[in-house]
Amino acid sequence: MSGWRLIHVPEPRLAFGFGQTAEHPKDGLFLYGPPASNLNPARMDVGVVATAAGIERYQRWVKSIGLTISPPAEGKPENKMFWPGFEAVFAAPWPEQPYASCVIDGAELSRRIRIENRYEAISEAAKLYGDTLRRHLDDEEARPKLWFAVLPEEVFRYGRPKSIVPRAEREKSTAPVSRRLAKTVLEKGWLFPEDVEAAEIYEYELNFHNQLKARLLDTRQVIQVVRETTLTPEDFDQNIRRSLQHPSAVAWNLSTTAFYKADGRPWRVADIRDGVCYVGLVFKRLDNASGRDNACCGAQMFLGSGDGVVFKGAVGPWHSATDNSFHLSKAKAAELMDMIIRAYTAQHGKPPNELFIHGKVRFDNEEWAGFSSTVPPATRLVGVQIRRQNEVKLFRYGSRPVLRGTAAIVSERFAYLWTVGFTPRLATYPGREVPNPLTVDVVRGDCPIETVLGDLMALTKLNFNGANFSDGLPVTLRFADLVGEILTAGPNKETAPLPFKFYI
Repeated sequence: MSGWRLIHVPEPRLAFGFGQTAEHPKDGLFLYGPPASNLNPARMDVGVVATAAGIERYQRWVKSIGLTISPPAEGKPENKMFWPGFEAVFAAPWPEQPYASCVIDGAELSRRIRIENRYEAISEAAKLYGDTLRRHLDDEEARPKLWFAVLPEEVFRYGRPKSIVPRAEREKSTAPVSRRLAKTVLEKGWLFPEDVEAAEIYEYELNFHNQLKARLLDTRQVIQVVRETTLTPEDFDQNIRRSLQHPSAVAWNLSTTAFYKADGRPWRVADIRDGVCYVGLVFKRLDNASGRDNACCGAQMFLGSGDGVVFKGAVGPWHSATDNSFHLSKAKAAELMDMIIRAYTAQHGKPPNELFIHGKVRFDNEEWAGFSSTVPPATRLVGVQIRRQNEVKLFRYGSRPVLRGTAAIVSERFAYLWTVGFTPRLATYPGREVPNPLTVDVVRGDCPIETVLGDLMALTKLNFNGANFSDGLPVTLRFADLVGEILTAGPNKETAPLPFKFYI
């Protein structure tokens, strides 16, 4: 390690109500509540799409989180936090009665998910949820800010890519088009519109969660998919019940993401610089690639407030099998960055002062020229490659691993950053093995490496999908795979930029 310089990046502070700060989201929410915002819901207006049993379980769970829940006696310190009740935390009531209810026919759902053709089964089950919600949107005026799609355990069990329905339970398929014929219909065109429509089931991913999200993006309804066993595990025997978090941890995590998806701001980074924008590049290989087009690209834009927007780019020949990397053409890189700059400017009245692009691979010359062509001269553009690795280990004397925030600076453009490690607030290291660092490489543009490392540490604390202390990856890359899966879970169609909450 000759020439390396070891530093410690301080734990970023988060801002909460009354201008107060804390390191842990649960501390800040418990003591001060969320920061003031005109967007914070005054009441949780939540709709439910579920069977009659699912709606009843949802109501029982909402009632339970309105009360206090004691933490577990044993387990990780991260989960040993008393739950004080939803309104006590977020200063907004959550009524047990759903703001709107869309009742799914449980028997029909059970039949559909067991159809022997798995593409047909998952497609028909997702359509049952989607069609039921769309009928409500067509016929009713009630518009909840958030919908809970509650899944019976059988839908989760049989709604995954490798799920197998027992032969004795299978329902006969009625799909008029086989997968082989569908490939011909979709790739070469077909004279009969009914065959083209029937073939579309094979364009969807064999994953109920991702397919449901993708099918409903056009409705602009925010969906929280949750299993019945998560809400009321006591209703299920040990053979069905999976390993679950303690009810207090479920209350913290699911309540936080619900508040966020209902337009609330649970917390924000306290000391973020003004006018900074972070963009994470998203790539996903296409399972049913046609011609040279083998991948879909997208971008996630995040601000220090935690606000995020997902932009879907073009499908094209972005993946290289030679080195398993992804790169955009100059034209498509320019097009994607133009959408980002215009969206930021529309929200803030001016372009960002600094724009950081985070990616898992290096940016080639053509790609970077495209990004640079649409960024105003006054905006500092910086490209950072961030990767997980296990080649470098850092040990310290004693029984505890390195401190979270430790960084080994190799040069003014390259460093190793330990975003996981011993955490004083938790009095433990929330892991089992020797923690591995991220490699942080400023590959384009210029910015002090210390500034880049501080930003990355802050971005590990903006995951509103729970109320955990931090993540191992910055939020710009933490959900890249999930967002990519939803962008490619259905037919390749134009998708308007949507807030990040639609995808998680």
